Amino acid sequence: MSGSKLHLSSPHIFVERTLALIKPDAADKAEEIESIILRSGFTVLQKRTLQLSPEQCSDFYAEQYGKLFFPSLTAFMSSGPITALALARHQAIATWKALMGPANSTTARETHRDCLRARFGTSDLRNAVHGSETFSAAERELKFMFPNSVIEPIPMAEAAKDYLSKYINPTLLKGLTELCKRKPCDPFIWLADWLMKNNPNKPII
Repeated sequence: MSGSKLHLSSPHIFVERTLALIKPDAADKAEEIESIILRSGFTVLQKRTLQLSPEQCSDFYAEQYGKLFFPSLTAFMSSGPITALALARHQAIATWKALMGPANSTTARETHRDCLRARFGTSDLRNAVHGSETFSAAERELKFMFPNSVIEPIPMAEAAKDYLSKYINPTLLKGLTELCKRKPCDPFIWLADWLMKNNPNKPII
């Protein structure tokens, strides 16, 4: 009994994902930056090198639209190749932000001399690397850079309950009610067939 209690109360480690970009100004330092990323406990789930058009940069940085630096930002980010990395580890977002350091490379050199932006960046704009600010930003940015990946988080706790009550339970309740009415010889096979036919997520052709 005490063993099961101990198991239930043991801490869970949630693996987060975040997006890292190595910007055009640090393209020649990509290998060195990747090496630092790996030494910091990250797993690289996916990686691609690409060059964005100004329009794609505008879409990626849509939340910055209207700010004075927006034209300079999109011009700079589309000026050369970038490396996009999908990173994973415990507290990935906060750890990657700490590893990058302050957005302004000059400030970074004064306050966080060992961070990536202090070492590889030269200004506020040309600051070597980008990282997702929040969990929702990470989801959006990962989908942007890796559109063919399934990166939805696994539902946990309340999210799982919400999903079950909204999508699973109503369908299951209908099926079980129908099962009680019909009383088939093989209830398991009948219910499996019924669920296949009445799957609410089945594409309509």
